Amino acid sequence: MLAHNHPYFSQTFTALAHRGGSLLPGNVGRENTLHAFGQAVALGYTHLETDVHATADGELVAFHDPELDRVTDSSGRIRDLTLEQVREARIAGQDQIPTLDEVVDAFPDSFLNIDIKSPSAIDPLVACLRRHGAQDRVCVGSFNQNSLQRFRRLTRGHVATSVGPVGVAWTARVPLLPQLLASPGLAFQMPEDHVVAGRRVHLLTPWLLDAAHRRGKVVHVWTINDAAHMHRLIDLGVDGIVTDAADVLKDVLVERDLWHHPAASDGEQITRPRR
Repeated sequence: MLAHNHPYFSQTFTALAHRGGSLLPGNVGRENTLHAFGQAVALGYTHLETDVHATADGELVAFHDPELDRVTDSSGRIRDLTLEQVREARIAGQDQIPTLDEVVDAFPDSFLNIDIKSPSAIDPLVACLRRHGAQDRVCVGSFNQNSLQRFRRLTRGHVATSVGPVGVAWTARVPLLPQLLASPGLAFQMPEDHVVAGRRVHLLTPWLLDAAHRRGKVVHVWTINDAAHMHRLIDLGVDGIVTDAADVLKDVLVERDLWHHPAASDGEQITRPRR
């Protein structure tokens, strides 16, 4: 399948709100919450990025870190806690950690970019997507190649996935490999550079962009928060940007006539997610 034939990649340029746009005014310190996702949706974003972990009792939560300590008033590893214990924590003293079910339900018109953070999250994620019939609304990736391959097997290729980290690195560094490697992933979702053995390696090469586009894939770059950097990447030919600064990216895309939802105004009232 070509990426642009899949509903998730149907827009000319994909703007992704990283953890709901964690640098948006009102979202600082409240990443990966229903409030944060709601702020991004109200701004006009149709694509939300989140990460998932499984609790000790097999429930799936939308949360980045393996531990609660950094952004909540509680502590402990999610994999060691039940959902009830995780739900006792508060982000910024006010927000509960949402389950993925709640995110899917609250924003029925949104697409979700989901990063599998632990192997234990794979089965609950597959079940969640089937439960909601949300297979066409997501793109799934993981830094763990084995997790990504297992997810693909369980979903039988019916869910869009990103190219694994091994494929990204080798396609960028070895010009001939695109002729040999046919990843089932539809999107290269990647940083512009990566540190390998203490040395910074430039991944977003002309070879990678050309190889991806010739194979019908798209290239999304993360995490970009500076307007000048966004303009430069668009000029290079990337197909999407993941950002914490959702308002900055929107302004850039409006200026470039690439914003997908011109009806959304900067001054419109922030809407609450559907419960």
